[in-house]
Amino acid sequence: MRRSLLALTAIATALALSPATSGAGEMKDSWVTTKAKMAMVKDDRVKARRVKVETQDGIVTLRGKVATVDEKTAAEEIARGIDGATSISNALQVVPDDLRPSVDAKDEELAKTVKARLDKEDRLKEAGIQVRADNSVVTLIGKIADPKLKTRAADLTRGVPGVKAVRNELAQKS
Repeated sequence: MRRSLLALTAIATALALSPATSGAGEMKDSWVTTKAKMAMVKDDRVKARRVKVETQDGIVTLRGKVATVDEKTAAEEIARGIDGATSISNALQVVPDDLRPSVDAKDEELAKTVKARLDKEDRLKEAGIQVRADNSVVTLIGKIADPKLKTRAADLTRGVPGVKAVRNELAQKS
């Protein structure tokens, strides 16, 4: 925990020395992410190490596993209070602490299985799709050239035993 705090402090310091806004006056995504993560570290309602924060174009996405619905709600409230966050996508999954070790192991295996299934098709393998599983909810992340591949990847993922739901965050390359 102390190492995490030191790392976050170092990142925050580095970002504080760089401009927080882009040339257009908009808040940089990396700055929004850092501010959200630091706010969670300071708030006792959330175990920040369990929450992955990502920001793209001002949209803050929360991923990971938290122990309670209250913790999930608190993480979203904290993220909403960050300047530069235009909206929040809360993909946190609630997993009680006593079930966490078995769920983590299952999720790791599920992500490997989905990735292996996607990699069987050359066009999907070449796309370099990232796969994440949280409490059997699989998230597909990356950029693809053909919009049909987005649908194909989701269909293949749904066909893998153990997948409860698919969050398809694949975007088309511009």
